Amino acid sequence: RMAVLVPPQNYGMVEQDLYRSAQPNELNFPFLENLHLRTVVCLAPDQLPSSLIMWLEDQRVRLVYLGEEVGKRSPWKPVSEETVLEGLHLLLEPSNYPLLVMCNLGRHRTGTLIGCLRKVQGWSLTSILEEYRRHAGTKCV
Repeated sequence: RMAVLVPPQNYGMVEQDLYRSAQPNELNFPFLENLHLRTVVCLAPDQLPSSLIMWLEDQRVRLVYLGEEVGKRSPWKPVSEETVLEGLHLLLEPSNYPLLVMCNLGRHRTGTLIGCLRKVQGWSLTSILEEYRRHAGTKCV
């Protein structure tokens, strides 16, 4: 009997070997195993569940935690410039791939970092915002 593969909420393929999603749970682990991840970049401000941390360790996936504490950032600036720059350095380093970028819901923090990557790649602002809105849903700019 084949296992049912369930992607994390708000999952998407950004490009070859680069993925984005909300924070995965146990139901998503079999799906993620098929991605053969090398690195997970976490932009969530909260502590990750121990089940996810243990699964990443079991899979020998490097976890890079770029989340900022809730009290330390302005609600008008959910991701600091420093966090974006650190994230871009990781995304622009091929040895980190396959790579998953995630935050709580896979919307705003993840969308901000992916949007900045798209700018580096020469995308137009219109295309960047279209991709951002597609993942952010109705609650967006």
